Amino acid sequence: MDTKWTKPVLVALEEPGNYTSIETTQAASWAMIEDWPTEDGAALDHALLVCAAVGAGKKKPEDARRAFIAAAVEAGLDIKA
Repeated sequence: MDTKWTKPVLVALEEPGNYTSIETTQAASWAMIEDWPTEDGAALDHALLVCAAVGAGKKKPEDARRAFIAAAVEAGLDIKA
């Protein structure tokens, strides 16, 4: 699951302008579980499922990247993709 994405996603998890670089599916999973500002959301749920599917070899890392971006948009986070 620790597969590096082709391009990192910069996301401001704590405050706008203070970006964390998310470069792997595993880092995305941990960010959504530990640092996410919301606990509910369709895109968040989907992204967590996609990350698990990448870990099981059923989806590609770029699928997780796209789902992570959608979850970040849903949560209203400041991102640079």
